[in-house]
Amino acid sequence: MLTPCILVCSLDDKTGLCFGCGRTRDEIGLWTTYTDGERQAIMAALPARLEGIERRPRRETRRRQLASRSREDDPC
Repeated sequence: MLTPCILVCSLDDKTGLCFGCGRTRDEIGLWTTYTDGERQAIMAALPARLEGIERRPRRETRRRQLASRSREDDPC
């Protein structure tokens, strides 16, 4: 299934949009119930949405945590 998720999963309090993908909480929760056409329509709108929010999550993301741990484990 096509998804715009980049594992940031933190919502902007002002806009209600995810800092990572630009979807709303409802869109994220209902994503698997949408048709392919509905998902594509939402995904087409995401770049414009993301331009309107500052893309800095309020907390450390899961992806950043995993990357940080792998660097710590790297013997070099």
